[in-house]
Amino acid sequence: MYKGIAGAILYVAIVLGGYAVYNEYFTEEQQVAVEEQYPGITHTSQNDSHEDSHEDSKEEHGGDSHENEAGHGDGSQVHTYVQSESNGIRIYLKDYLGNAVDELAVNHEKLLHFIVVDEQLQKYYHLHPEQIGKGEFHIDNVLPDGFYKGFIDIKPEKLAYQVTPVLFVVGNPVEQSHGHRLMADQTLVQEIDGETVKLNMSTDLINETVTLSFDLNRTALTPYLGAMGHVVILDEEAQNFVHVHPVNHEDPVFQTKFKKPGLYKIWAEFKQGEKVRAFPYVVEIKE
Repeated sequence: MYKGIAGAILYVAIVLGGYAVYNEYFTEEQQVAVEEQYPGITHTSQNDSHEDSHEDSKEEHGGDSHENEAGHGDGSQVHTYVQSESNGIRIYLKDYLGNAVDELAVNHEKLLHFIVVDEQLQKYYHLHPEQIGKGEFHIDNVLPDGFYKGFIDIKPEKLAYQVTPVLFVVGNPVEQSHGHRLMADQTLVQEIDGETVKLNMSTDLINETVTLSFDLNRTALTPYLGAMGHVVILDEEAQNFVHVHPVNHEDPVFQTKFKKPGLYKIWAEFKQGEKVRAFPYVVEIKE
């Protein structure tokens, strides 16, 4: 067993151009599972308490490619893979037999939403790869070289699915930092491009319904992907993923629950003046 794991880690080192940083960036828990039936670098999360959900309240790289698997969560029947190539990023969807998963329902105007964050949770991307084959999607690369976690948000029509993080590498990053080191915001007000948005939370306690409302200029606010906004929430370790949609079609008001205390990063996406902006907030949830 240990020989197999050592071989897999050596393979990772070769693929990544001999990066000594591999063992520093990916935690021991993220390195343990290597599945021989799939090529590439494989990481399975050992966190059994993923809170991933999709909530509608009411409604050039040196010619190398880097491939990663997200361990599907408990009860999930879909495996997701991300491969970073010189000409873009490919995503593969497979069932437990390795067959392509192709029957997807449209989810807020798209078949697949690809949420990407960097290791410090400072960079955030909401991407929409295009389908190029059965269970295969592609998007031109817009990410700078670095280490990332991706969250593939889909709705399979016939299979159960749970979103879990996919670790992947773009290009040849020469620097990497350690840990997320989030700090709760003192004031929940953010300004981007002259647009100011304030987050209001009805409570900061676990296991209670939390209403997230936003004060913003609504004169230029228009629907984005079928809703008056989108909210993505990650815990400090970027393991638990929540994608929340508004409680109605008119107001930027959202509802969710936090199951564990700790720090969470919230990105609130709004389309104003034909431009989509993601406003970031860090909040602390208490017992």
